[in-house]
Amino acid sequence: MTDVPLDRATPAADSQPLRLISKEQHMTDLTDLAYLPATEALRRFRDRSLSPVELMTAVIARAEAVEPKVNALAEQTFEEALAAAREAEARYGGKGEAPRALEGLAVATKEEQPIAGRLSTDGSLAFREEIAEQTHPVIERVRAAGGIVHARTTTPEFSCAGYTQSRLWGITRNPWNTEFSPGGSSGGAGAALAAGETTLATGSDIGGSIRIPASCTGTVGFKPPYGRVPSMPPFNLDTYCHDGPMARTVADCALLENVIAGPHPLDAVSLRPGFVLPERFGSVEGLRVALSVTLGDWPVDPEVEANTRAVAEALRAAGAVVEEVEVPIMRADVMRAAMIHFGSIFGPYIASVAAEHGDLLTTYALDFARRAGEAVREPGSFLQGLELEAGVQTTLGLLLERHDVLLCPTTAVPALGADDDHLSSKVVINGVELDFYLESAMTTPFNMASRCPVLSVPSGFASTGVPTGVQIVGRTYDDTTVFRVAQAVESARPWNRTPVL
Repeated sequence: MTDVPLDRATPAADSQPLRLISKEQHMTDLTDLAYLPATEALRRFRDRSLSPVELMTAVIARAEAVEPKVNALAEQTFEEALAAAREAEARYGGKGEAPRALEGLAVATKEEQPIAGRLSTDGSLAFREEIAEQTHPVIERVRAAGGIVHARTTTPEFSCAGYTQSRLWGITRNPWNTEFSPGGSSGGAGAALAAGETTLATGSDIGGSIRIPASCTGTVGFKPPYGRVPSMPPFNLDTYCHDGPMARTVADCALLENVIAGPHPLDAVSLRPGFVLPERFGSVEGLRVALSVTLGDWPVDPEVEANTRAVAEALRAAGAVVEEVEVPIMRADVMRAAMIHFGSIFGPYIASVAAEHGDLLTTYALDFARRAGEAVREPGSFLQGLELEAGVQTTLGLLLERHDVLLCPTTAVPALGADDDHLSSKVVINGVELDFYLESAMTTPFNMASRCPVLSVPSGFASTGVPTGVQIVGRTYDDTTVFRVAQAVESARPWNRTPVL
């Protein structure tokens, strides 16, 4: 802890009774502080009722307490973070330059987003000694805004799985129930947020990798529309690829999104001018919400369905016009188109690494490369994939012409087991056996409709104790309405519980 500045001093010590605090109470106080929303922390930094050093100390204490169970952090730089927090404290005290947008906040960044001069492993033993030469634009912007990167979070190998485990880092577990995965590929980010190991986090999403972990960990994850947040070449040119913010509240997610969004010279497809979300979002009175529990023919777990319907009812009570609709998006078509897409871009990258380092790779990475390769072997497959994607986009475009947003589950099951690679065993939902476990995510259609903003927010809890989530899908580039609806969900059904670890 740091000294209390004079203008925050309490009455003289001799006028106060001596209060002894037990070690247990001290740790409880630190835990409560570690879960402080970013927006509230910034307010308290400004009025000097809280120091960035105090908050960083609490976040680090929480990380040190839970990491042996959760394993969400691939890299920790706590000493450097405390030094940066002291510099932020001085800024709030009027020394040096004025505080910036994220000044003094702990931000855990996904290890897949490189930092120059630091390890850049992509979660793979094949790259365990690789050093990055460039810093990702998202991390550049976090740092430039005063955010403190105190840790980097775990991913599955090559970020190609919907759970988070690797031969390099081991298994990352869900803080709500450690028998389950926090999802993937930004699973370390979701787990760190849920466990109180960070205040904000960054993620990336090529098939649901921000939204799946948000759903599984009871956090908020935003897939911005393509081009809103800059990425790095060559995958910035892949329209499925999105970098975005993760947080514990809608307002915190918007705060981080406003920092990382906007044009960047490294990314030719990043949009100009930059778009800024408002600080406040209006009521949902009169907004038209399309509800689809199955998105066509997805089998959905009964608890996920019940929680999705509860969110719809909460929006209806808040004044939105909620209509249950049929969305003719077929799961088989989505998965076929997705694997063709991956087979044309992402799969060959993994296959090239496997050709040289196959004995070091995980079974799921090798399986992903195999599936992607098989998908593009047939003549005309690329065109077929585009036709299937166009069908998805047309369906959503017509639907969102009649409605302001689409509401649907984020994942069809609450969470997958943490210890399984889900290849030899099959995921079964309502008696339907899935060919590929990634079919349990209902996120990929919106990577195809990549210009649609999508926000995943908590919808409730399953009987296993793990959270469930819903996606709020907006019209192309209508980020504000998506956040507006999410804010209404949060107000009606607050998700302020924390895991017991």
